[in-house]
Amino acid sequence: MALLQIAEPGRSAAPHQQRLAAGIDLGTTNSLIGTVRSGRVATLPDAEGRHLLPSVVRYTEEGPVVGYEAKAAAALDPLNTLASAKRLIGRGIAEVKSLGSRLPYDFVRTDTAVPRIRTRAGDVSPIEVSAEILRALARRAEESLGGDLTGVVITVPAYFDDAQRQATKDAARLAGLKVLRLLNEPTAAAVAYGLDRGADGLHAVFDLGGGTFDISILRLRRGVFEVLATGGDSALGGDDMDHALAEWIMAQAGIGDDAEHHILRGLLRDACSAKEALTEQEWAPLRIALSDGRHWEGGVDRATFNGLVDPLISRALTACRRALRDAGLKIGEIKDVVMVGGATRVPRVRERVAEFFGLSPLVDLDPDRVVAYGAALQADVLAGNKPDGEMLLLDVIPLSLGLETMGGLVERIVPRNTPIPVARAQEFTTFKDGQIAMALHVVQGERDLVKDCRSLARFQLRGIPPLVAGAARIRVTFQVDADGLLNVTAVEQTSGVQAQIEVKPSHGLSDGEIEAMLRDSMSHSREDLESRRLREQQVEGQRTLEALNAALAKDGADLLSPAERKEIEVVLTVLRDRIAGENAEAIKAAIADLEHACASYVERRMNASIQRAMAGRKVEEFAS
Repeated sequence: MALLQIAEPGRSAAPHQQRLAAGIDLGTTNSLIGTVRSGRVATLPDAEGRHLLPSVVRYTEEGPVVGYEAKAAAALDPLNTLASAKRLIGRGIAEVKSLGSRLPYDFVRTDTAVPRIRTRAGDVSPIEVSAEILRALARRAEESLGGDLTGVVITVPAYFDDAQRQATKDAARLAGLKVLRLLNEPTAAAVAYGLDRGADGLHAVFDLGGGTFDISILRLRRGVFEVLATGGDSALGGDDMDHALAEWIMAQAGIGDDAEHHILRGLLRDACSAKEALTEQEWAPLRIALSDGRHWEGGVDRATFNGLVDPLISRALTACRRALRDAGLKIGEIKDVVMVGGATRVPRVRERVAEFFGLSPLVDLDPDRVVAYGAALQADVLAGNKPDGEMLLLDVIPLSLGLETMGGLVERIVPRNTPIPVARAQEFTTFKDGQIAMALHVVQGERDLVKDCRSLARFQLRGIPPLVAGAARIRVTFQVDADGLLNVTAVEQTSGVQAQIEVKPSHGLSDGEIEAMLRDSMSHSREDLESRRLREQQVEGQRTLEALNAALAKDGADLLSPAERKEIEVVLTVLRDRIAGENAEAIKAAIADLEHACASYVERRMNASIQRAMAGRKVEEFAS
């Protein structure tokens, strides 16, 4: 008799099995991935032990390169090396241009609102760049954990609007990841600190990353994290400090605004290095490459740097003041301030935050990793690994959601700082007699006029009974899910006709575009696999060549006869020629042939090494 295996919803059918889930901090400057193993949360390192992954992608003929190798090539190949994609994701072309004219990229004119950047591998969007970073992190996790991820929690700035959140989910889908939830970065930090410290009360999370700033006021009570208010600036972060210092350097070195791309990228790199140096010392030397091959040498002290970044810090503190007002709180009611994000390492930031709140900020956990820790803890819960210990996270709407009404006015349906998930409804009516359709325009923002708010979506409700003006009753419902994504439904009450739209702003990828990219990735999977195998064999062949050439230069003349040397040189030449080709198997065979030809030489080298080690010593010395 066959038996059915039964499990409660949300629980594993085999309780001892741990579902593999991870939390991803998709950052502007660096990204991390973390997980919970044996009850402990940790970020996962790469093969070289590095936990941070620079959020940089370089597009080459062989394919995209992500991380440290890409970052190292930024100044030499600026147009094909894309950094800070998080600052561009979910933004329209006009918004991207407003970030500054010195972005060292070649933007492509398109018919859509999605900005695209020209690279040697083709035109790419910020969503596709982010997908490469997510793909690299997922690969790291799967190699480390020994299996496929069942899902991930990805963190986003609390001030990300609907377009930016949707674009982040699009990037995850493109990377082949199942998103369990988008989690606001400050809430993730609260999860990490709250579980670690068990501290109830009012907390401020000051999150200054590479490209975004968030301030969140949270109440922590009996395991419930409630966001009372949030604010910030999605275009403020450590990158802006780099730009401010770079502009100061340009003025000192006499570099004009028309400088070449590689000069600008090099300036940003040098400014970032100086900023990091000034966190530990009072003076940072500078040596800046100029376009004519010369260099400008100088330096910057901490006082000068503080003066450059003070206006940026003031912008962040203004947002803090506004968030406290929204929460109805006074500064003295805040129990502690959690510092998150790499830019909070800047001493001036810590000084001014301490002055503003009147207390020393918390830096117990690594500010670069705390968000990933929180995301990993939440992913572990959502994957069903801790069904009895689920924490409740009450995030809030960062900006009000509403509809356009007559006269270009905004009727707010869901006010900002409303806890999510949430559903709110309001009734509207027709404007004209016999009106049988209604156009609905969904907007987001705090201003009263539509032109001052952000347009999210438009749709139409048709089939309204032709009644006199004001007689029809149209109920519009806004539903915001736990990820902060919006669904709007309009229903005419008497007839039951309805229309619905899932808000997917034009700044994200359409389903068709995502589908096409996924289809391309599948249809080219064999081609991609072959390209990877070829590249691996070329690298192995080059490594073999370099090792052999070094050995021959050292002792080839002593250990090989001219005939033996000539035989090895012939096989070595064959390998060098095949590395330049595109046949992975031929390269592999040439490597094997070279190893066979060198077998006697390798043996002689080993014997010679042993003789050198034993020279002048007695056999008894080597006895155990």
